[in-house]
Amino acid sequence: MGRILSIDYGKKRTGLAVTDPLRIIATALDMVASHQLLSYLENYLQREVVDEAIIGMPKTLKNEDSENAPRVRTFISQFKQKFPSIKITEVDERFTSTLAQRALIEGGMKKKDRQVKGHVDKVSAVILLQDYMKTLV
Repeated sequence: MGRILSIDYGKKRTGLAVTDPLRIIATALDMVASHQLLSYLENYLQREVVDEAIIGMPKTLKNEDSENAPRVRTFISQFKQKFPSIKITEVDERFTSTLAQRALIEGGMKKKDRQVKGHVDKVSAVILLQDYMKTLV
């Protein structure tokens, strides 16, 4: 059984998280500049078996596509072309950044460290993955 990869795609940065091979634990993987993401994933997927990827679809409170949704859809098309054997599932990413900020605060991370935006991106990807994993049980 392969891992599940979580992608929190942003205009500038993308947070990544992944499960363990048994799909029990979700762990932050990395933060990557979005323009380098496909190259990063190509290298990662040569080393690790991934059967499925989930990607956060940005929505407004009215459940409409947000400003970043067209970028995410473009990335999904590119991902499907480059990695056709990996199933990709879109998940609602509303409130993940807020939840990630709260998790960093509650985890005791200093304010200066919380201002590193890559931390929020990675934690957001973990939250997406944890929520998705709950639906698989």
